[in-house]
Amino acid sequence: MLVSGKEILLDAHKKGYAVGAFNVNNMEIVQAIIEAAKETNSPVILQASQGGLKYAGVEYIAAMAKVAAETAKVPVAIHLDHGTDFVQIMKCIRNGFTSVMIDGSKYPLEENIAITKKVVEIAHAVGVSVEAELGKIGGTEDDITVDERDATFTDPDEAERFVKETGVDYLAIAIGTAHGPYKGEPKLDFDRLKVIKERLNMPIVLHGSSGVPEESIKKAVSLGVNKINIDTDIRMAFNKGVREFVENNPDVYDPRKILGPAREEMKKVIIEKMIMFGSAGRA
Repeated sequence: MLVSGKEILLDAHKKGYAVGAFNVNNMEIVQAIIEAAKETNSPVILQASQGGLKYAGVEYIAAMAKVAAETAKVPVAIHLDHGTDFVQIMKCIRNGFTSVMIDGSKYPLEENIAITKKVVEIAHAVGVSVEAELGKIGGTEDDITVDERDATFTDPDEAERFVKETGVDYLAIAIGTAHGPYKGEPKLDFDRLKVIKERLNMPIVLHGSSGVPEESIKKAVSLGVNKINIDTDIRMAFNKGVREFVENNPDVYDPRKILGPAREEMKKVIIEKMIMFGSAGRA
């Protein structure tokens, strides 16, 4: 069933678990996520980045996600990930997204507040939830790149002011994760996370979570993370499924036979994440 992001994440916030937000780019990814959610009886967030929307088209992504949500018996939200373009955000809302992210983290605090507040006012008027980001998360996601030297951790005082002045529903914070594959093991600032959660008392979002050790993820969830973004791990599973099938079946050219194994590999990874995050059985 299609619901708002806020509805899903407030339950996670109250009960102390996290919901996976998995990036979608095509039909097989959507199917893998929804099948995993149904098998684990888990609420789930289907999210698309601006790059994903550019590739598939907002209308296609929205239509696939809505069909998937309406046929599933678990709560499903459709979310725009890292929205930086106001027109794109409005287009997503018009096409039925139930949650959007306005990422103004590259701007000074005052400007980030002003931009976020504008999106919140419009989105809330039509029942759409809003995520924002404070602090800069390193790495690359589609067309957004933040150099490690420019990455900055979220300041608890600024976070408290930001939430109060914008009315945002959930906040993505920077505590040491990064987008894309990790070169070494990430060291998360759990003390900072604990302080921010206690001060804000709202759903907290962790970006760049692919490749973070399970122990660290579980600790982050125990300290108040309620939405965890996963993209790279899904891409790697897709790659593994396609490569193995093509290597073993070089004469097969039917895309259904090639993409089917990739869908199964992605589904396995997504199920593992849902169990790890504590969302399994929560639908």
